[in-house]
Amino acid sequence: MFDKWMQYSYAAQKHQRHRYLKFFFIFFILFLLYNAISVFLISVWALNNDTMQPGLSYGDHLLFTSFFIPFKENRFPINRGNIVLVDMGNIKNRKAPIKAIDVIVRFFTGQSRSIFMQEDQYYIKRVIALPGDEIYMNNFVFRIKPAGSPYSLTEFELAQRPYHPAIPNVPAIWDETIPFSGNMDTIVLGPDECFVVSDDRSNTNDSRTWGPVSPSLITAKAVLRFWPVVKFELY
Repeated sequence: MFDKWMQYSYAAQKHQRHRYLKFFFIFFILFLLYNAISVFLISVWALNNDTMQPGLSYGDHLLFTSFFIPFKENRFPINRGNIVLVDMGNIKNRKAPIKAIDVIVRFFTGQSRSIFMQEDQYYIKRVIALPGDEIYMNNFVFRIKPAGSPYSLTEFELAQRPYHPAIPNVPAIWDETIPFSGNMDTIVLGPDECFVVSDDRSNTNDSRTWGPVSPSLITAKAVLRFWPVVKFELY
C-alpha cells in the first residue's frame, strides 16, 4: 500500500523528477568539464599499430597535452624529437554533429577510442624538423640544419631525449628510385611546415609520403606513457 502511495503521490513524483534532473545536470557538467580538459589540456591515446617501434608498441597508452604555452621571442612550442598527435584528416574542421558524436564516444571510452580512428586520420609520430629547417635522409637517418645554423646535425643530436629508430635491412641492389631505399633528397621546410616520421623507418606513412605538415595539424604532444605500468616513461 505504501509503495502504491509513493507511485501516485504528486510529492513523491516531483521528488523523483528532481533526483533525475539533478543526476543529469551533474552528468552534463562532468561531461563538459571532461571534454574541456581533453580538448585544451590532456587526452589519452592508445597506439593501434607498431609504426613507432622499438620505443613504442601496439597497445601502449600515452597521455598527451594540447596546452601549448607560448614561448618568448616567438619560439616554436614543439621541439625536435617530440612525439606528437597529427590530425591528417583535419578533424577539427569536421561538421559539428559528427564531432559531437566523436566527443561522446571518446568520453565513454576514456579518450582511447574515436569514430575517426577507423579512418586512420590520427597519427602518432615524431617531429624531426621545424619550420625553416633544411633536411635530408641517408640510410634512414635524418640530418637537419636548423634555420640560421651554418652546419647540420643528426636527428639524435637535436632531440631533447634519446631514441632509437628501427632501421630496416634493405637489399644492396635497391637505389634511391625505389621506395624504402632509406635516402631522401635535401628539402627546405617553409615557414608553416614541420617534418614528422615513424620510428620504424620501414613504415613511410609519414612526411616521407605525405610531405611536410602544417603545425596546425599537430594537435597535441606526448607527456608520458602510463600503460603498461612496467614501461612508464616521461617525455
